Amino acid sequence: MRQLSGIDAGFLSLETPDTPMTIAGLSVLDPATSDGPLTVDRLRRVVARRLDRIVAFRRRLASLPLDLARPYWVEVPAAEIDLELHIEHTTLPEPGGWRELSELMAWEIHRPFDRGRPLWQMVFVRGVRRLPGAPDEAVALIGRVHHAAIDGVAGAEVLGALFDGAGAPPAAPPRVEEEPAVPELLARAGRDLASLPFDAPRRAGRTLLSLAGGALGRRLRGAPRPPRPFSAPPTPFNTSVGPRRSWAPAFVALDRIRAVKSAEDATVNDVVLAVCAGALRSWLTERSALPRRPLVAMVPVSVRSGDESGQAGNRVSAMLVSLATDEPDPLLRLRKIRDAARASKVTHQAVGARTLAESAELLPFALSGAAARLYSRLHLAERHRPLFNLVITNVPGPPVPLSIAGARLLRHAGSAPLFDGLGLILPVFSYAGTVSFGVTADREVMPDAAGFAARLEAAVEELERAVGV
Repeated sequence: MRQLSGIDAGFLSLETPDTPMTIAGLSVLDPATSDGPLTVDRLRRVVARRLDRIVAFRRRLASLPLDLARPYWVEVPAAEIDLELHIEHTTLPEPGGWRELSELMAWEIHRPFDRGRPLWQMVFVRGVRRLPGAPDEAVALIGRVHHAAIDGVAGAEVLGALFDGAGAPPAAPPRVEEEPAVPELLARAGRDLASLPFDAPRRAGRTLLSLAGGALGRRLRGAPRPPRPFSAPPTPFNTSVGPRRSWAPAFVALDRIRAVKSAEDATVNDVVLAVCAGALRSWLTERSALPRRPLVAMVPVSVRSGDESGQAGNRVSAMLVSLATDEPDPLLRLRKIRDAARASKVTHQAVGARTLAESAELLPFALSGAAARLYSRLHLAERHRPLFNLVITNVPGPPVPLSIAGARLLRHAGSAPLFDGLGLILPVFSYAGTVSFGVTADREVMPDAAGFAARLEAAVEELERAVGV
């Protein structure tokens, strides 16, 4: 039994009926390469054999009365996990293309989890047709996991554990834990709370010293100042989030991203940010809503060490990066983003990613949950400047082709949760030479996620012309 970290518990606190904290992935499979019929029952058998590799699939929440402290993860024996409840199946309506598949994905990512079971779900989808690069009778697999259980890197590890081809994290030793009684949970929480007064000054002091050191180091280097929290300009998607989602993917060859990167001494992530910035500028300009100040992206940074592979949970920090959306020239915009990202990395490294991540341990769980619900109920996101405008999370996935039950994985794109003030998030994932952008938006703000996905593809072409590749 292990208590949730401050970050993990924070995703529970942020959850409301309109803002489920769900990380999801949509995989398109080629059943013709399978060594037998690809059915939902066969998928269940494959998952059953691999549950020992996926910690997040075997953990259930154990909460305290009145949310007196952060909940605990209790490991459930694999034999007790009912895969007929966790793995469902459906058939896509005609004509079975990206539009219908995207609508199903948008509906699935808004479904709540049953907190009495491990917080994951899959849907096996038949009737997938008319997808570019896929056979007429493809199969899709939608997987959902609560963000309290995994971050983007852990999600990529789950993909590697389920599929063949990229290797998998070592199987965790089997554990059988008794259902904890309330007195035991209260005793554990009491010990954790008793240590907080001694631990809090140390962590707070370390954070303040790191911030001061980061500011001094930046001045000595003459580096530009990264964006401050709440310095982002208002946009149409920085508002209260409604109950419906819009989702669509965009796919770009990784070699195209690398060609732009090499031409401008940038990184792949710099180019990804510039692609997103180009699409954002185009979308906002069309709506006469482009701010004069540049948009600010929150970019998650993994702090997962090698010995934490396969351990699930969230091991992330974050940095803020200016997207230079006030710059009309795509080449100059890329260069400004490249320099801004470097400046943000300097400050982030000086402060220490783990120091930032550990600061979440100081937040009282009961108060943070109540505050999140009050914030949502009063629509406070509409009464202050955004903390940042959107999240762009870039996770490197397996570079080699994967398969499950012999069925080759053709395409994979992800989704991440929204919350009040964050009506647009762009999860980016690379797999086998292709980069996917999973446009996830509040449907009231952006009903046509596919239209924004097309703008991402156009932004890549714009950058290629600008750098001459």
